[in-house]
Amino acid sequence: MLTLFSWPEMFGLADNNPYGLKVFAFLKLCRVPFRHEHVMDASRAPHGQLPYIDDDGRIIGDSDAIIAHLIARHGLPIDAALTPAQRDTDHLLRRMLDDLYWVMSYSRWRDDRFWPAFRDAFLRFHPPVAPQALETARAYNFTRYHAQGIGRLAPDEAFARGIADLEVLSHLVPEKGFLFGPQPCSTDAGLYGFLANILLFEIDTPLKRHLMSRPNLVAHCRAMHGLVTGG
Repeated sequence: MLTLFSWPEMFGLADNNPYGLKVFAFLKLCRVPFRHEHVMDASRAPHGQLPYIDDDGRIIGDSDAIIAHLIARHGLPIDAALTPAQRDTDHLLRRMLDDLYWVMSYSRWRDDRFWPAFRDAFLRFHPPVAPQALETARAYNFTRYHAQGIGRLAPDEAFARGIADLEVLSHLVPEKGFLFGPQPCSTDAGLYGFLANILLFEIDTPLKRHLMSRPNLVAHCRAMHGLVTGG
């Protein structure tokens, strides 16, 4: 059976990382049977990053590569009806979500206003994790943020980037249904991975406040959450 390896769950989400949650949601939407294994060590993953899958011995990393592989191997029709223009929009949205990832991660690990709440919540959900391990991870993330560039920004400047991304999403997501119609596609799984990791986290960041002010984004997230969790 296919196995998905991803980071641990938090706040009722199957993965506290948007890329792992994206793949989880995709598998659920497509009703592909799979095992879900939560790991804290990404050293065995392709490129040292989660998520990845083991599909009958074939190891594939990167959420987009995983989804492309699954669609091709299993003949999944989830995106079959998309037009060329919609596929272009999907591509652009995925790249914008890559930008939003850094702001979301920054809000948890870098900003001193929200780090204590994230740290305490993580330790509450995962008691075996040593507090020092999180401090080590935080220091590692600081180097990543500096190299990427967002770590060189003041908090308000960093959040402005993510808020701008959310605002564009609010212009594209309809008030009812999903991005391209009444049925979700793989793009909706990607949106859910990010929106849920902001909206359903019980940490009141500027990203969450902005998202909550956009009813269509909230409705999309909650509709997807219902489909994915059966609730």
